[in-house]
Amino acid sequence: MAVFAVIETGGKQYGVSGDDRIEVELLAGYKEGDSVTFDKVLLFDDGTTTEIGAPYLTKKKISGVIETVGKKRKIPVIRFRSKSRHRRHYGHRQPFCRVRITEIV
Repeated sequence: MAVFAVIETGGKQYGVSGDDRIEVELLAGYKEGDSVTFDKVLLFDDGTTTEIGAPYLTKKKISGVIETVGKKRKIPVIRFRSKSRHRRHYGHRQPFCRVRITEIV
């Protein structure tokens, strides 16, 4: 069975296993091709034993390589107030990093 872990980054939790690709919040200071280490591991399962952190596991680390740094598609944001002819329309593109998981230790 494959090794599975749950990590926390950018205020969100992600379930990862070997050679997964995940999209996380923008990691400041990193660019494409850089290696990144996630040390906030919440859960680790190797098929026989399961370790749960309280809140984090101190001896487990997840390594990955940043494949893409970009922005997601535009989300329209509309503000409208009835009976006053008040309308505002603009958009937001959330920055992200696509990370390929290389090693779960």
